[in-house]
Amino acid sequence: MVHSYPFLVSGIVLGLLAGISPGPLLTLVISQTLKYNIKEGIKVSITPLATDLPIILFTVFLLAKLASFKSILGVISILGACFLIYLAYECIMYKEVKIEQDTSNAKSFRKGIITNFLNPYPYLFWLTVGAPILYSAYYNNILSIVLFLTGLYFSLVGSKIVIVFIVDRSKSLLKNTTYIYSVRILGLIILLFAFIFTKEGLLLLGLHF
Repeated sequence: MVHSYPFLVSGIVLGLLAGISPGPLLTLVISQTLKYNIKEGIKVSITPLATDLPIILFTVFLLAKLASFKSILGVISILGACFLIYLAYECIMYKEVKIEQDTSNAKSFRKGIITNFLNPYPYLFWLTVGAPILYSAYYNNILSIVLFLTGLYFSLVGSKIVIVFIVDRSKSLLKNTTYIYSVRILGLIILLFAFIFTKEGLLLLGLHF
């Protein structure tokens, strides 16, 4: 059992880094918390629990199909860029100052799932880091796999939820104009990610601009 603990530590460290690193999912966590409330931010935070199993299975499969890896990831990146542009438009056009009590149009969980599925970074992580660790854990024992995944997702989701509460507390200190421009700036950041994803997607497809 002692030999399994390094996998727990690895999972916690990698999950924390993924949870607090800038990216489209973290940006969506912040924007949904600002636009709606804590509950909507948490909905986005927990979406990796719903999306990552098929991503893990998919990337493990791709490890055996490296010849087609670049083109598949390129298409995923382009699709992700299109959805990020849509999210950016919502943020940039945001004009309401009050915090919305009717969250029927928030669709935070759905947005989080789509963002994570179309985000190439989880695929890259599992292809280059996660899947090799899982293989190593498998050859050690089953407990190592359980500890790695538990540590990873506990710190990944937990760190994002902590950020949700920090953002919500600071929200009450914002003035109306600052509040609006904060959401719009988040939209511009998402546009930057969309540009990066487009560039990476084209490069992976063998196209240059």
